[in-house]
Amino acid sequence: MAFPKGFLWGGATAANQLEGGYLAGGKGLSDADVCTGGSHTQSKRITPVLEADTFYPSHEAIDHYHRYQEDIALFAEMGFKVYRFSIAWTRIFPTGEETEPNEAGLQFYENLIDECLKYDIEPLVTISHYEMPYALTEKYNGWTDRRVIDLYVTYCQAIFTRFKGKVKRWLTFNEINCGAMPLGNLLSLGILNNGTTEFMHQIDQPQLRFQALHHQFIASAKAVQLGHEIDQDNQIGCMIAYMMSYPLTPNPADVLENQKVMQISNYLCGDVQVRGAYPSFAKRYFTENDIQIEKEPEDDAILAAGKVDFYTFSYYMTVCQTTDEAAKSGGNLMGGAKNPYLISSDWGWQIDPLGLRIALNEIYDRYQIPLMVVENGLGAYDKIKADGTIDDDYRIDYLKQHINAMHEAVLDGVDLIGYTPWGCIDLVSASTGEMAKRYGFIYVEKYDDGSGDFSRRRKKSFDWYKAVIASNGEKL
Repeated sequence: MAFPKGFLWGGATAANQLEGGYLAGGKGLSDADVCTGGSHTQSKRITPVLEADTFYPSHEAIDHYHRYQEDIALFAEMGFKVYRFSIAWTRIFPTGEETEPNEAGLQFYENLIDECLKYDIEPLVTISHYEMPYALTEKYNGWTDRRVIDLYVTYCQAIFTRFKGKVKRWLTFNEINCGAMPLGNLLSLGILNNGTTEFMHQIDQPQLRFQALHHQFIASAKAVQLGHEIDQDNQIGCMIAYMMSYPLTPNPADVLENQKVMQISNYLCGDVQVRGAYPSFAKRYFTENDIQIEKEPEDDAILAAGKVDFYTFSYYMTVCQTTDEAAKSGGNLMGGAKNPYLISSDWGWQIDPLGLRIALNEIYDRYQIPLMVVENGLGAYDKIKADGTIDDDYRIDYLKQHINAMHEAVLDGVDLIGYTPWGCIDLVSASTGEMAKRYGFIYVEKYDDGSGDFSRRRKKSFDWYKAVIASNGEKL
């Protein structure tokens, strides 16, 4: 049952969730750096002015900034073929508006990349992953201002040039389609709408949000063109938070509702980045929601010329869609209604391995370009036993089922080239800012109150995943 030869097994992280060292080496303040911790009972907050005696998880995270050699050695021990990580924009351009990149930031990432290459681990670099320079949020309200496009392209120029020959695969924006939903305001678009300090529940202005998303589309397309010009071997992809959903019932109204949700949640961004143009359904959606996208005359040509080379996505859960308001339920990042046929994680995310096979087939049938699953995993409460071991059989079971689903999709004819489970080492949760929600194969002694010595220890899943990689997916 082996996967194709050369299949890229690995893991995925994000700079703001694991690096720490939030002002080290001349780094500037990012949007993530002004977000407090949170939990099930206390919402993550945004504090434009840093507060004394308030815990900001990104400031230390898991201290990967000082421990990357140890961490990459552990990834190599598992047998990683690829490591997906992000570059913090503010390490390279602290405010986003400098004319010259910060050498200390470039050197840090060059050292990290060289450490990967030492172990024959291919770097897969996300250029922007939920950590816009906070100065750009303050000055421009993030991506709502078209001037940010050129600032992003300048950033791309610096890293494409510096890491030419060492990095071949790039992703322009993490989960860009979050910008099509209210949760994407500060998270992915850098938009801060005053009126609430709650991170995930800001005042939403769809006109601003979709205009900002358009600017990201243009920036991504320009980055694709620039990356190809600087190094013809560069492969530049998109990254979508694939929000798989089903009709709750066979009622045609539910089927139509699900189709509409899938179009805006998943296909809008994929179509623009892979096909190079807005899809036909966008026109009616924009009209009915009073959204007017302001374009420059050259924008359509830029999108057409900046199509991505491969498509990557995250997959964690599925939900159901219905027109019956009484059937809708909360407690889930994606909203919608709960599926009575599925069980849920500790965080209320419904576990659906078969949905991954369905998603892979749908995506590949639509776009016909290579795919990668670059985030997938189970956030859970991991407990250290008296003997120091961590038996996370629930995580092994989750991943095993999803790997089986991927293999079935490969047999279905899907061109799947890699798999990088999320949070291969425990890190800070993006949505809640907590450490208790652990995903990794490696446990990190760091806790929600900021305590912990950052020591690393292997979980049971560490050795399991090592065997999976060594057998190219045959030994599950």
